Amino acid sequence: MSMRSKVTKWRNVGRFCVERATDYGELLGVELEETRKRLVRELSAFVALAVAGLFTLSFVCIAIIATAWGTRYFIPVVWGIAAMWLVVFVVSLLIVRAQKPGRSLHILQKEIRDDLDTLKEALK
Repeated sequence: MSMRSKVTKWRNVGRFCVERATDYGELLGVELEETRKRLVRELSAFVALAVAGLFTLSFVCIAIIATAWGTRYFIPVVWGIAAMWLVVFVVSLLIVRAQKPGRSLHILQKEIRDDLDTLKEALK
């Protein structure tokens, strides 16, 4: 391979990289905005769900304790509710730890991988 063809090949690769860099910038902006919107929407839903669930369970527990107030089952009911909350905590902790984190910027990563494959093929 002559020096001229090597220079031409590298010039084409450089031109390709410069053109794609602007595309990456635009794609990064779009993906960041999409990720931000999705994150805000999911966090808002999780917070609303958590608050509603905790209030509901708290009032149900208070109602159960109030119902058992004057009976001989009062202490077992209180300890049973405390144990139930402990189980809910442990189960939710296990569920959170078992979840895979969400993938962000996956479109940009795919584009960069595809372009690197294209560059490898061009440099062969």
